[in-house]
Amino acid sequence: MEAPKLLRVWVLAVMALGGSWATLPDHHISSETGAIFVHELERELFQEAFLTRHEDDGVAPPITFQAHLQDHPDLPWWLRYIQRDPHQPGYLYGCPTATEVGTHAIEVLAYNRHTYETVAQLLVITVIPAPGGDPPYQGEFLVGNRNVEELLPVAAQDMFLQATAGVWEQDDLHIINVTSALDRGGRVPLPIEGRKEGVYVKVGSRGGFSPCLASATSPQSRLLCSLGQQPLASCYDTFAPHFAIRWCNLTLLQVWPSPTLPGPVWGSGVLEEEGDFQPPTEAPPQDLLPGFLVTLLVPLLVAALLCLLLGHLMCCRREGVQKRDLATSDIQLVHHTTIHGDTEELRHMATSRDVPRPLSTLPMFNVRTGQRINPMPSSSDGARVPLLPQ
Repeated sequence: MEAPKLLRVWVLAVMALGGSWATLPDHHISSETGAIFVHELERELFQEAFLTRHEDDGVAPPITFQAHLQDHPDLPWWLRYIQRDPHQPGYLYGCPTATEVGTHAIEVLAYNRHTYETVAQLLVITVIPAPGGDPPYQGEFLVGNRNVEELLPVAAQDMFLQATAGVWEQDDLHIINVTSALDRGGRVPLPIEGRKEGVYVKVGSRGGFSPCLASATSPQSRLLCSLGQQPLASCYDTFAPHFAIRWCNLTLLQVWPSPTLPGPVWGSGVLEEEGDFQPPTEAPPQDLLPGFLVTLLVPLLVAALLCLLLGHLMCCRREGVQKRDLATSDIQLVHHTTIHGDTEELRHMATSRDVPRPLSTLPMFNVRTGQRINPMPSSSDGARVPLLPQ
């Protein structure tokens, strides 16, 4: 089951347990590419929908928001959602690119954590291309004493742009994107007062970088940063004391517009009159003989060479008895011949001996007839008398 269906089942279960369902009118917003998009989910707007069914007790209820793309489980890749606490508003923010031009329908659900009331709203975001395209000069600042939701309101963005104008010396500055340091691989701060997660703020302009920013990213400044020291600033830091900029993490980018190639021209999909599609029926002829010869003859040739080499080693490299005898000393040959002759003589003498069979091998009892046979021969030879008398 898909996530939207699960969400609808959950909403129906909440309504069955005593909650209620309400729908707000659709909200349409437009956004340009290359600029920050921020939409605040106002708690008061949804709270009014809750209060139409319950008496106002003077205490704002905790509201939790859920947002996802219509008929999809998640948000688009360029859009993020954050709500730090149920008593604080939620924010949808991000920076659409040229590939996201079009309409995006976002479903927003808000539910009261006390009464389980649910309010839904459809947020329609229309992304249009920026008139002048992306700014060619972009600088990314790391603000160490702020969380991401603290820089999303318009007032906080204006204050940051005023501070940036003091060091950039340009008048057409605008914020391109705001990203939490946790989304860039940063660590979660300790639960100590004053510890913030940090925010990356990307600012763009059509004017060049100021000498102050250029000196902050110079090789001398990078050397000081590698030694754990702060870089030398050639101008007054207009961000202090509201924004603590970590100058060692400053990044300056110069983006040049890429040439746009003409895309394919799509037709109506209907063939013209008397224009039947004729698929290719014959493949071009191919000469497979060289490949066959290489596949068959090369292994046979290698096998023949190996057989010849093995036959030469086994047949033509043998020493022979005569060559081995010539390479052996006379004393060793005489000694070997003597041992061989004596061994043959002993074997011949052993075959001509008349030795009686051992008593243990003679038959003594016939299992079939039950007859007992005396293993002792009838001869009176004392050598044949058994060691144990009967």
